[in-house]
Amino acid sequence: MAAFAAAVDLGYTYLETDVHGTKDGVAIVLHDAALDRTTDGKGNVAEMPYKEVKQFYIGGVEPIPTLVELLTTFPDVYVNLDIKADSGIEPTAAAIEKVGAHDRVLITSFSAPRRKATVRLLSKPVATAASTAEIAAFLAAARVGSRRLAALALREVDALQVPISHEVGPFGLGVVDLQTLDMAHAIGKYVQVWTVNTRSEMAALLDLGVDGIFTDRADTLRSVLESKGLWR
Repeated sequence: MAAFAAAVDLGYTYLETDVHGTKDGVAIVLHDAALDRTTDGKGNVAEMPYKEVKQFYIGGVEPIPTLVELLTTFPDVYVNLDIKADSGIEPTAAAIEKVGAHDRVLITSFSAPRRKATVRLLSKPVATAASTAEIAAFLAAARVGSRRLAALALREVDALQVPISHEVGPFGLGVVDLQTLDMAHAIGKYVQVWTVNTRSEMAALLDLGVDGIFTDRADTLRSVLESKGLWR
């Protein structure tokens, strides 16, 4: 929560986080499926009740937030939610329903079935972003210049959330360039790029015309946006 608060204090109104579900159905804000790497606890979140999970601290200092806590603490902030495992489907939907946050969340996942299962549980529509398979289909269509196939690939989502490039063996395949950006915009989709932490890459992507940037360095991104007259 300290990291989210720091971003909000800088003036950000959009946050991104990952979500997992505990054994008893509580949506918690955490990147890993297990506690071992980032907290002073051990074990898989999906196999533990929330009363156990909440005993542990991120870096030994910060409590592990619930999704409800995040959404209610910052009621005017939009939140991008990456559902990392099937255990997070029902808990994430329940948290959104409880808070009534449908108009300020975006649901995404590397898995289209996981995203769709979450959206089906909601009483109102929410914004969505493409899965890995949908992104691959879009990129193939964009490379051959087929607007029809590109639109078909992304027919169920609002946005592409992608890295600048994707490593395949020893090779790097470009993902974000003028061709793919123009195609996405031509079919009415947003392009948001992760995870960009250097001034040079941020500036280049903004000049290219991307719609959003995910970063670990909120301070650097704000500085770049200000230098380009884009900070609001």
